[in-house]
Amino acid sequence: MKTHEPSLSWLADPSVFAVNRLPAHSDHRYYATMQEAEAFAPMAMRHSLNGSWKFSYAAHPAGRAESFYRLDYKCAGWSTIEVPGHIQLQGYGKPQYVNTMYPWDGHHDIRPPAIPEDDNPVGSYVKHFTVPEAMKGKPVYISFQGVESAFYVWLNGKFVGYSEDSFTPSEFDLSPYIVEGDNKLAVEVYQRSTGAWLEDQDFWRFSGIFRDVYLYTAPQTHVRDLFVHAELDDSFKQGTIRAEIKLEGQAAGRVAFELRDAAGLTVARAEAQANGTNVELKAAAGEVSLWSAEAPYLYTLFVQVYNEAGQLVTAVPQKVGFRRFELVNNIMCLNGQRIVFKGVNRHEFNSRRGRAITREDMLWDIRTIKQNNMNAVRTSHYPNQTLWYELCDEYGIYVIDEMNLETHGSWMKMGVVEPSWSIPSNKPEWQDIVMDRAISMVERDKNHPSILIWSCGNESYAGEVILNVSNYFREADPSRLVHYEGVFHNREYDATSDMESRMYAKPADIIAYLEQNPQKPYISCEYMHAMGNSVGGMHKYTDLERQYPMYQGGFIWDYIDQVIAKKNRYGVEFLAYGGDFDDRPTDYNFCTDGIVYADRRVSPKMQEVKYLYQNVKLAPDAHGVTITNENLFIGTDGYALVYTLHREGEIVSRGTMKVNVAAGSEAYVPLELPDVSQAAGEYALHVSLVLDHEEQWAAKGYEIAFGQYVYQVETKEEPALPAGSLRVVHGDVNVGVHGPDFSMMFSKQAGTLVSIRYAEREMIAFPPAPLFWRATTDNDKGFSLGFDSAAWFAASLTRKCIGMDVSEQSGQVTIAYRYALTISKDVAVTIRYTVFADGSLKVNAQYVGAEGLPDLPTFAVSFKVPADYHHLEWYAMGPEENYADRVHGARLGVFRNAAADNVAGYVVPQESGNRTGVRRVNLTDDDARGIQITAPAAQPVECNISPYTAFELESAYHHYELPNVHYTVVTVAGRQMGIGGDDSWGAPVHEEYRIKANQSLSFEFTIRRL
Repeated sequence: MKTHEPSLSWLADPSVFAVNRLPAHSDHRYYATMQEAEAFAPMAMRHSLNGSWKFSYAAHPAGRAESFYRLDYKCAGWSTIEVPGHIQLQGYGKPQYVNTMYPWDGHHDIRPPAIPEDDNPVGSYVKHFTVPEAMKGKPVYISFQGVESAFYVWLNGKFVGYSEDSFTPSEFDLSPYIVEGDNKLAVEVYQRSTGAWLEDQDFWRFSGIFRDVYLYTAPQTHVRDLFVHAELDDSFKQGTIRAEIKLEGQAAGRVAFELRDAAGLTVARAEAQANGTNVELKAAAGEVSLWSAEAPYLYTLFVQVYNEAGQLVTAVPQKVGFRRFELVNNIMCLNGQRIVFKGVNRHEFNSRRGRAITREDMLWDIRTIKQNNMNAVRTSHYPNQTLWYELCDEYGIYVIDEMNLETHGSWMKMGVVEPSWSIPSNKPEWQDIVMDRAISMVERDKNHPSILIWSCGNESYAGEVILNVSNYFREADPSRLVHYEGVFHNREYDATSDMESRMYAKPADIIAYLEQNPQKPYISCEYMHAMGNSVGGMHKYTDLERQYPMYQGGFIWDYIDQVIAKKNRYGVEFLAYGGDFDDRPTDYNFCTDGIVYADRRVSPKMQEVKYLYQNVKLAPDAHGVTITNENLFIGTDGYALVYTLHREGEIVSRGTMKVNVAAGSEAYVPLELPDVSQAAGEYALHVSLVLDHEEQWAAKGYEIAFGQYVYQVETKEEPALPAGSLRVVHGDVNVGVHGPDFSMMFSKQAGTLVSIRYAEREMIAFPPAPLFWRATTDNDKGFSLGFDSAAWFAASLTRKCIGMDVSEQSGQVTIAYRYALTISKDVAVTIRYTVFADGSLKVNAQYVGAEGLPDLPTFAVSFKVPADYHHLEWYAMGPEENYADRVHGARLGVFRNAAADNVAGYVVPQESGNRTGVRRVNLTDDDARGIQITAPAAQPVECNISPYTAFELESAYHHYELPNVHYTVVTVAGRQMGIGGDDSWGAPVHEEYRIKANQSLSFEFTIRRL
């Protein structure tokens, strides 16, 4: 399309999305010499325009500086802005977070393609530059790697072009407008456009130039586009390399390539005379090393272009991976092996820079993904920066590359499918603009071996437009499969996707599909909604990998919390979510669903993910370990097997050995362990596979797989009761129990234990009471736990002591309190305290249930000790928090932390920090004085020890709203319900991890002095 009269009408016209924009092409590098190409040096023919630009902001088009692009318009008084970066994170306008609804919903009564004319922020950018010496006399182009969502470009007062699509490059030829000396580049960016109707992703709504901008030139004969095909024969051993090359500029004489392996040895060559602009070269590569996430072997193809005089004018280095991805008998296979995606959905995000992420962010992400056994990423829901794909090639990550398309708010309203005005649907006027986004992605990204699947976008319903996109993918690149989940809502267009892909389907629904003679393999493109304290029950999904060959894994939603660093009114920085910027409408904290915190710290949820995603399963017993290697291509010879035997949490034996279990096989390995038959106690055998060499994503010794076996060596001796006597004082109001250097006080009036004093140190800052409530998690709120079970909230605060009994025996005294609850007269709760002569206190809690009551969130006893006692040493499942349905990744051992550490960094305060399988926990002050809580190994308890009560956490929406720390709150539970994770808007915790109110429950623990 050629036009030279820019118009604001283009913003609302789906037929205008690229004016004078250059055709999309591969993202290859190119150099003038082979030496530069071999070094992958910074490109001399590229010049960055990143940095400070002059900037003016207007809330709507009528308020913009309309003629700012003219040479006579002086911008000296303007502010500056950093490029790349978002306008809304640099002091202009405000960010807005919405999920499915369009950001103007409730403000403007419009339908696509109309846009709100008086609510369309405009950013006017100006950059002055001088053409670098190396580019003078040559063609000069400009590349905008990402601009949201539509923009116009002028150079030296002349209109250059217009583009939409926020997440793929837009490039223009500046050559006709370049002048000697100073050049004035002007860019006008609009937040709202037809493109914004297609970008209704679940993310923050920003605008601006948020990816790199650079000038580039080209040699006299230029490889404009390169498509490399690294093909395998049916034995998956012999390779063929084929390159489709598009030339422009002066006529070439000869084109050649050579393929070098990782050691730099040439394994294939080809050359041909250039007859025209399209050249294809092909050569046999012999027996090749294959690329996979497990062993990401890369070759380098060097394409060399010579002019008619025989001089080298262009050298292109392109990383190449030999791999074949295909459907075989309705199963997705990589290099002939059934693949399982252990994946995660990943937004590009940084809590300070938004989607303008850096190389350092990407390196941290990819190393974290590899360290935690994830092998796949879905680029939700737009193409990422080029560097991300290069890193995935290099480090070994399978990629679903997703085009920039989501129209969620056009066909789903408050969770109900209502496609009366859905786009793009079957509307031909939207075909070209949607197809353009698909073409731009494929043309740029086609040479990356990490990309196995093209995705037609996300949550855009279904119809002819998207079906045509999928057919384009298949025609343009038959080497990859096509993904699209939206056909689930309209089966008439089922042919759009090569696989059955669903979001947040429950395990039972997935099983139902897999057992009905399916014709397509299944993946969960989104599952395990990791909002807040979540990822419970994940094992119910990963178990399917081994049960059903056509279940081929899934992608957790999602990788990183999308929250923004902000200061509150008191100058305290916090992580802000939707609504914290007065943005309305908003979906509040629904953006906080990452397994990584926004400040790039790993959340406790990752412990479960890492374990359930591990490719090697370790199942020890008392004598050895069964090793099941579920890798497809590599054995265990790159790892060391480390095993440690613990007794009551203390190490009694350790060893290291080498094992070699081939991919896809299993072996039992005996271990050299001491005879412990005469040493009674609880034993835990920990077995790990650790790297025996340094990888670029982890250091030598890093653990990649773990298994444990816990067992008891019994003793025939009954433990003796503590010797000694007690002095009991029956006061009018209190019963005092006294022993040497300790005393305890039980109140008839308060109906509870009110004092434990060891060596004149009071340990009870607030008395114990039965507790039936936990601070609701995001998942709890999503399935209305508060509405259904709120009576347990009230019962925790309004219990009534209806009886107290005292029983004295030799060397022990038992005081029992009986409680009535407002929830039902039929519920009975009793807490018994038994004091022994050594000062230990056994606490026994009993619950007798009743019919017709809601599920219990927990059954616990909670009390406070002074805040000085905040050091914790656990003999429990750990090291990270764990729950009944999220305990597989935990291990039994001795761990240390502080009470404050158990308030996890979930953006909205909620239940966190729990430990299951607690045998022992010490609470001490800085001088190692305090108390110890123990429970029998046969009936361990759950503990949550933090600075806050469940009710304080319940009342806060941000961490800065929590009160100053005055206590350490100790909560010991017989059971706490699981935390769930199927979704965060209605899925309850799985039945086996819930606590029915009609049953009887009991637990006990003992408090001792330290």
